[in-house]
Amino acid sequence: MSDNQETSDAEEDITPAGSATLPLRPPCDRLPCHKSSVCSRSYFVVVMVFFHVYIINVILLLFYVHYNSGQEDANRSRDAPSSNHQRPESRRPPSKPEFLRDVSLTRVEGIRVGHVQKVSLVPGKVHEMRTLSMKPLLFEIPGFLSEDECRVVMQLAQLKGLIESQLMVQDGQEELAKELNLSPEEIFNLLDINQDGQLQLHEILTHSRVRDGIWLTPENLREIYAGLKADKDGNGLLSLEEFRLLSNDAFQRFLLQRGVKRSQLVRNSRHTWLYQGKGAHQALQDIKTKVTRLTRLPPALVDLSEPLQVVRYEEGGHYHAHHDSGPVYPETACTHTRLAANTSTPFETSCRYITVLFYLNSVEGGGETAFPVADNRTYDEVSLIQNDVDLLDTRRNCDKSNLRVKPTKGTAVFWYNYLSDGRGWVGEQDEYALHGGCVVTHGTKWVANKWINIDPDYQRQARYQQLVSQQSEDEDDEGLTLNPDIQSSNIHQDL
Repeated sequence: MSDNQETSDAEEDITPAGSATLPLRPPCDRLPCHKSSVCSRSYFVVVMVFFHVYIINVILLLFYVHYNSGQEDANRSRDAPSSNHQRPESRRPPSKPEFLRDVSLTRVEGIRVGHVQKVSLVPGKVHEMRTLSMKPLLFEIPGFLSEDECRVVMQLAQLKGLIESQLMVQDGQEELAKELNLSPEEIFNLLDINQDGQLQLHEILTHSRVRDGIWLTPENLREIYAGLKADKDGNGLLSLEEFRLLSNDAFQRFLLQRGVKRSQLVRNSRHTWLYQGKGAHQALQDIKTKVTRLTRLPPALVDLSEPLQVVRYEEGGHYHAHHDSGPVYPETACTHTRLAANTSTPFETSCRYITVLFYLNSVEGGGETAFPVADNRTYDEVSLIQNDVDLLDTRRNCDKSNLRVKPTKGTAVFWYNYLSDGRGWVGEQDEYALHGGCVVTHGTKWVANKWINIDPDYQRQARYQQLVSQQSEDEDDEGLTLNPDIQSSNIHQDL
């Protein structure tokens, strides 16, 4: 018997009694169905489940991407400065807009002392510019002004009229002392720079020059001590006890009694201002254009700076050593940008980034521009007055200055009063830019100064320029012609 027969017999043996014995067949043989229909239905269900899962995942992924993108945009708009792409209704304008640093101040390279470089200031002519010092960065340009330009500037200044650059001793010092509300001990401590408990001559001299505008020599100071019987031991030093003997206006009263000569003032000259804006004499506008090309600065900075100052020194005239600009302090605002500064700022100073000085005539004797500490290895303010030698005194010690520039008609010198901040803007004050006008021994000296005003605080400078431009637009909208000369006079009225 074969294997198939044994299997059939076995199936027949387990069949219950009374039932018909049927041969086994596949399910499809027993039921009227089609094998392809069952397989297609199962496949369709699997595909639909997978498709729905896939669609749900895609939707969830889109929601996730959209949510994250929205968060990144919100963070970006919150962290970034004001954006020009935002709709006006989606943000409130800031009270003080922040301006991105989009201007870099070009500084002329000095290379080394004596280096000569060619500069093109007017069409068809090349000037030579020589480096005179590296500290401060100082240059000389012979023939910067033509003879006609020198003549026109002097004539315009005379036509307008010159005023005294510094008045004689002023009254009201006693009221000023009361306003200070400082005790003698407090004043003594402030004047005692080295805190050694005694006031040296140079400590008193520096204070009197700043406050009173009178240039006292060590000899003058000893004379005052003797007249007021302040220095009892005669050593030229004042202790706190000796200082208490001096009233706040003792110096002033003594000087008024003995008389003050013009030679004892910090500055002995006459000056006026000539505006170079639209409508000014063509010679003045040409000079401004040459200054712009010389300094390589944006024209807007030159246009918004001070007018041209013209100064005349008679025989005996001088200007003791000084800085054209003040130091940079957080609580100090620049005079020219005070409209854009915090109104509560207690102090103002002139912020003159560059000085361009023109010699309008050749001086017969004296009148040099002295730079006492040019290219010194170090700068020490206290050492400027030592052993009765006052390097700031341009009447007696000009020959001791490190550098002197002789006034020659048409020549211009220019220097930077500030260092660079390393990022293309104004940095700290350059203390080596200390300079003065030596006494004129023979003849008359005519010079002109063009200062370029830039605020070391970029935001204040940008706001100032925005305010001026808005003022210009407002006046133009009203059908008025903006007069830059009048505007400049308002901005710089206290300089």
